[in-house]
Amino acid sequence: MPEGPEIRRSADQLDAALGGHRLSRVHAPMERLAELPRLLSGRRVIGVEARGKALLTRFDNGLVLYSHNQLYGRWVILPQGDYPSSSRSLRLALHAGGKMALLYSATEIELLEEAELAGHPYLSRLGPELLSSELGENDVIDRFEQPRFRRKGLFGLLQDQSFVSGMDNYLACEALFAARVHPQQRLADLEAEQRHELARACLRLTRQSYASGGITNDLDRAEALAREGADFETRRFLVYRREGLPCYRCSTPIEKGRYGGRMGYRCPGCQRMR
Repeated sequence: MPEGPEIRRSADQLDAALGGHRLSRVHAPMERLAELPRLLSGRRVIGVEARGKALLTRFDNGLVLYSHNQLYGRWVILPQGDYPSSSRSLRLALHAGGKMALLYSATEIELLEEAELAGHPYLSRLGPELLSSELGENDVIDRFEQPRFRRKGLFGLLQDQSFVSGMDNYLACEALFAARVHPQQRLADLEAEQRHELARACLRLTRQSYASGGITNDLDRAEALAREGADFETRRFLVYRREGLPCYRCSTPIEKGRYGGRMGYRCPGCQRMR
């Protein structure tokens, strides 16, 4: 499942390709989207932004295209031309500025008025955006201190987009490791400094992943591994998908396990139940 950094990079790519251009053609094969070509053809793209795991594409007529990739959806940007053959289902094609943005496999696609966004079933439930430049450590701590969250298992809570927006499985694993917190602990189990450490880790690693193209490992370490010939996935993470490999801090083998019904990774030496 793409997480906040991947969705934000997708928004950046769409904005760079379409932003400021008028749509020369709109192709919407799904019957329920049949009105999109009439409503959007010739309209100028104001911009594209990420909101949680959704993308919002705004147009100069006040309409907003909402799309959520879920597990299999994917935007592909190509030079203007014929649609490539693909095993994926093409849901929407936007043509502008000599490029075409193709949305495959997504099922959550809606055209909304700007005023409808605040009450949208998904958007209205989102917690604070970890990638927002306006969000700081104290804002995350304020979220941590709310009574309704304090007794929920942290591994699931960090992946709940109504708690904080932008994290899912790999970022939750990485942030908990960085803060030395066991995935089954709750906010109520943590001392104040641990909560601050976890808040910092959530912000830092989410933003680092966005800036680095998905790397949550120490950047100097990742660069050294690259020089040694390690591929991207090998050098990318601190604990995620590193089952059986030594912890970078204490050399204990990383374990894979199920925490609150979700599969994750931790270091048994660094992340102990207290």
